[in-house]
Amino acid sequence: MLFNSVDFALFLPIVFILYWFVFNKNINLQNFLIVVASYFFYGWWDWKFLGLIAFSTFVDYSIGVALSKENRPLIRKILLWTSISVNLGFLGFFKYYNFFLDNFVSAYSFFGQEINVQSLNIILPVGISFYTFQTLSYTIDVYRKQLEPTRDFIAFSAFVCFFPQLVAGPIERATHLLPQFYKKRVFDYSKAVDGMRQILWGLFKKIVIADNCAEYANEIFNNSGEYSGSTLLLGAFFFTFQIYGDFSGYSDIAIGTSRLFGFDLMKNFAFPYFSRDIAEFWRRWHISLSTWFRDYLYIPLGGSRGGTWMKIRNTFIIFLVSGFWHGANWTFLVWGALNAIYFLPLMLSGKNRQNIDIVAQGKYLPNFKEILQIIYTFLLTVLAWVFFRAENVAHALSYLANIFDTTLFSQPQILPTTLIALLALFIITEWLQREKNHGLEIYGNGLLKHRPIRWGTYISIIIIIFSFGGYQQEFIYFQF
Repeated sequence: MLFNSVDFALFLPIVFILYWFVFNKNINLQNFLIVVASYFFYGWWDWKFLGLIAFSTFVDYSIGVALSKENRPLIRKILLWTSISVNLGFLGFFKYYNFFLDNFVSAYSFFGQEINVQSLNIILPVGISFYTFQTLSYTIDVYRKQLEPTRDFIAFSAFVCFFPQLVAGPIERATHLLPQFYKKRVFDYSKAVDGMRQILWGLFKKIVIADNCAEYANEIFNNSGEYSGSTLLLGAFFFTFQIYGDFSGYSDIAIGTSRLFGFDLMKNFAFPYFSRDIAEFWRRWHISLSTWFRDYLYIPLGGSRGGTWMKIRNTFIIFLVSGFWHGANWTFLVWGALNAIYFLPLMLSGKNRQNIDIVAQGKYLPNFKEILQIIYTFLLTVLAWVFFRAENVAHALSYLANIFDTTLFSQPQILPTTLIALLALFIITEWLQREKNHGLEIYGNGLLKHRPIRWGTYISIIIIIFSFGGYQQEFIYFQF
C-alpha cells in the first residue's frame, strides 16, 4: 500500500480511530491492532510474503528467549548465527540468487566453459532488506546483553512489522522502538499535529519534487545518447533530487504517521545536500542504515582503531556492503567504492569529523568557504548517483563521458522552468529548517508562528501537491 494513494488515505483514519477510540484502554489490544493493521498494509501489496515476515518474527523471538536462558558461549554463538543465517539466507536468496548465478555463468564462459543454468523467476519481497536488518538488530543486541529479551510475542511482532516503517525504514533498533510497545500511549494533540505537518511535507517531497523530477530523469537517462552534456548533467541533478525527495519523503511520512500513534522513530535524514564534505554527507544521509553498518559491521571489524591498512580495508568493506545492500547490480558496488574513495582522504587525514555542527548555525547564509564546500560535495554526490541510476556500469561510464564533452556548456535541450522553480522553493525551505528536527517545523513553533501565515502555508502546499501530483510513482526504495 502506497503512502501517496487513496487506499492509504482511507486506511490511516480507520486504524487511527480504532487505535485511540476503541482499543485505547489496553496496550496489548493496541499492539495487536498494530500487528493486524501492519499485516493488512503489507498484504495489500502481496499477501504471499506475509509468511516470510511471520517466520522471521518467530525465529528471532524464539532465539531471543533461548538466549535469555543460555550462558554457555558456544551455544549462544550457535543461536546468534542461526538468526543471522536464517535472516540473511532469505535476503540472499530473494535478492542475490540470480545475480550470483548469472555472474558464475559469465565467469565460466570467460574461460571457454559453457554452463546451461536457468535463472529463477524470483519476486523481491518489498522491504525485506529493511525488516531483516531491524529484527537482526534485536538478536545481536540480546546476544551482546545490551537488551533484555522480550517474552511479549505481540509486542515483538508489532516491533518487526510496524506499518509506518515496515517497507522502507527508518531501520529501527530494538533498544529504541521495542520498549515503546510496552508503555501505555496517551494521545498527545501537539505530537499528532506535528506528525500531520511532517506527513504533509513528506508528501510534498514525494509527489511534487521526486515524482516530477523522475519524469525528466527517466526520459534523460533512458535516452542518454540523444542528449547534450548539459542536458545529461541536468538529468543527473533531477535524479539527485528525485532520490532525496522520494526516500526522505517516505521517512517523513513514516515518522509523522508514527507520531499519530504515540511512537517516536529515529531521524533518517538531516539535510544531507547541505553537507560540506562526504563524511558529513554520510552522517546525514539514510542515518538509520549508516549507523546500523557502523555498529554491527564497522566497529566489530575493528573500526578505525587499527593501522592505516585496517582503516582502508574497513572503509571499503562498509561502503561496498552498503552498495550491495541496495541491489544486485555492479552499479551499486561501483557506487559504494566511489564513495569509499571520496571518504578515504578525509579519514586518513583525520578530517572526517571536522564538520559535525550544522552549516551556518545561527545564521541565514553560509560564508564563501562553506558555499564552495557545499557545491563541491554536492557535485561529487551527483556524479556518484549516476552509477546508482544507470542500467549498468557501461551505461554509467558512457553517461559520464557524454556529460564532459563539448556540449556541456550548451543550452540544455530539456529545461522545465516550473520544476526548477519548485526545486528552488524546496531548497530554500529546507535551508530555513536545517536547524530543526524535521520538515515544516518552521511553520509550527519556529520562524512563522502566526496562525494565518501557518495555515496559509499548509493550504498552499496542499494546492501545489494536487496541482503537480499527476505522476504517481512507487517509492524508489521499495526495490531495495
